Formats: sequence, C-alpha cells, structure tokens
Amino acid sequence: MHRFSVAPMMDWTDRNCRAFHRHLSRRALLYTEMVTADAVIHGDRERLLGFDEIEQPVALQLGGSEPDKLAKAARIGADYGYCEINLNVGCPSERVQSGAFGGCLMREADLVAECLGAMRAVVDVPVTVKHRLGVDDDEPRERLFPFVETLAKAGTTVFIVHARKALLKGLSPKENREIPPLDYEIVAELKRMWPQLTIILNGGIADIATCERELAHVDGVMLGRAAYHDPALLLQVDAKLFGAGQAFASAEDAAYAFRPWIERRLAQGLGLHSITRHMLGLFHGRPGARLWRRVLSEKAPGARGVGALAVYDEALAAVTTRADTLIRG
Repeated sequence: MHRFSVAPMMDWTDRNCRAFHRHLSRRALLYTEMVTADAVIHGDRERLLGFDEIEQPVALQLGGSEPDKLAKAARIGADYGYCEINLNVGCPSERVQSGAFGGCLMREADLVAECLGAMRAVVDVPVTVKHRLGVDDDEPRERLFPFVETLAKAGTTVFIVHARKALLKGLSPKENREIPPLDYEIVAELKRMWPQLTIILNGGIADIATCERELAHVDGVMLGRAAYHDPALLLQVDAKLFGAGQAFASAEDAAYAFRPWIERRLAQGLGLHSITRHMLGLFHGRPGARLWRRVLSEKAPGARGVGALAVYDEALAAVTTRADTLIRG
C-alpha cells in the first residue's frame, strides 16, 4: 500500500484535492492535511474528517503530543473509515511548536512511542509516523537511528522519512522544505539496518524516474509539492510503479472525465474554485497551460451552482483550442 503516496500538505490535500488525485491514480495512497487531535475531538468532524469513498485508500494524519487525546482522535478517525492513522513528527512551523508537537517531538522519542502505542491500542488499522532526520544542530545519525529504534521496539513498523532536518528557529515552513539539504542515502541506510521495517522516502522527489530509482533502496516513495504543482505526474504512477493500466491517456482526457464529479459537487453547494484551485497545474509545461490557469484563476472564484460548469468548460476549451492551434501550425 505504501509503494507510492501523496504527502499530507496543509491547505492543499483537502477532500477535493484528494478526489482529483484519486481520479489520476487508482493505486496511490492519499493523506489528509494534518488535523490536530484537539480539533478532531472538539471541532466540526464532518468538515474536518468527511471524505468520499472514491478517495480510498486514504489515511488521516494527526498532530498532537498527548497520548490520551491522540488515542481518542485516532479512534474517531478509524470509525470514519480511514485506512491508516499517521502521526506528524516533522512539521516545523512555529504554531505547531507552540503546541509542543510536530518536528520538536524528534527529541522526545519515548513520548512519541507512547503516543503511537496509545493509538494502536484503540484502532484496528495501521498506525504510522512521519518524521524528519533530526532538528536544528542534531547529527542525523545520532538522532534518527535511536529515534527509529525506540519506536520500532515499542511496536511501530512503518516510518515515513522526510530526508531533511527541520530547523525550528529562523526558517519558515516553506524554507524548511527547501533549504536543509536532502540525504537520501541515510534513509536507504535506515532500511538496510532494519530490513523488517517499512521505510518510505519523502522530500524533494520531483518525478517518476526518481521514484523508480529510489524504490531500489526503500519500500515506498512519497511525493508532495511535485504531485500538487504538476498533478499529471500521477497519470504515470499506476503503470510505471505498479504495473497496472494508466487511468487516462492524457491530462486532457482526465480533465474531461473529471467533469461529472465537479458537476455533482457544485450541485451540493460547493464553489467551483474550491475544486479547481487544486487543478491549476494539470497542464504544467503543456500547450495551453497558461490559458487554463488564467480562466480558472480569474473566473472560478465566486462561480457557484451548476452554471459554474460553464467556466470549467471555457478553461477546457482554451486548452484544447491552444493545443489544436499549435498542432496545426
């Protein structure tokens, strides 16, 4: 199940994004945005946790550091039907640090093990962890290997490793995804040391060729920003990484075939922009991409109801017209 996945991304991997990504790949494992345990327990659960069955397999990522609360939130998530519960031990944002969870928990291996154990005790689905190589001035081997060993001895078997350190002071979350250097070799070394564990590589993977290369050393790969900004990459996943049939022959075919799902969501009262904001990169690097983005960026906000389909159709026509013009020329 973990051979290929799309990373949990705040403000991006909501249910509309996930439905679109599932449309492009039948085999990818999808993740929610991170949701705090407190939000799950006390918030609007349908808004935070609701999803469409077509998204499956889909996993819920939780944030928190209190075992009892995480266990309660995990049980709620499993009852909603998520196929996996994942704990975030990698987010470097100041807001997350102020709540004493995310990346700063890399220095609290015993507490993380306790949290994961409490979650496993109340659900029947896998409980996994996503983390960094270390934080701030940590020497990765001195932080990462004992961290994984502690969690593995306590029962955790699936580790999603963002192959960078998290710098908790002085860098924004965006900078933390770009500035700390990547180290894929240490993740491969982790797999060699604990072959019985499932080790997933995350961080900076930009294309399917890199996925294929790194799968020789780890059990799975996770794409984040590349899958979001150039979602047509996902059209290659099923065939190249799973040996299955490709969902659609082209991004254009996929865009046309997604129209009925958009129509259904519009009829449910959703605004067009809530869906199409996740689709702006579909034609990245392809003829008509600029026109596609322009129509959706300028006209989708505020477009509601079934009549909003006209905006989507205009964007599709712009792509097709532009592509046809270039071909004829």
